[in-house]
Amino acid sequence: VQLVESGGGSVQAGGSLRLSCVASGVPFSIACMAWFRQVPGSEREGVASLSGYAEIAYADFVKGRFTISKDNAENTLYLQMNDLNSEDTAMYYCATQVSNRCVQALSTANYAYWGQGTQVTVS
Repeated sequence: VQLVESGGGSVQAGGSLRLSCVASGVPFSIACMAWFRQVPGSEREGVASLSGYAEIAYADFVKGRFTISKDNAENTLYLQMNDLNSEDTAMYYCATQVSNRCVQALSTANYAYWGQGTQVTVS
């Protein structure tokens, strides 16, 4: 399994970014996929998840600003992030449980595979 994130960068507060995660070696269309983020010195936290049954979960801090989606034909997971603020500054990671349903969707516990991360900086 390989997960490769892209799309991070520096943006001003109020701006937008779209993160992408290209997956290989996983039954992407039916797998649980998710986005997490982490700042140095803090635990990795769940941002959003999308199950193989199209069930979606968002962290409370998303507050309607972020949207998770995927393109099965391209094996690509997306995270559209709008109205960004400084607290969104973090390394963002893509992950998969390689199962249909997301168990403990926003916890790192059941995610077996992770990408290398893409940095998002909001100033």
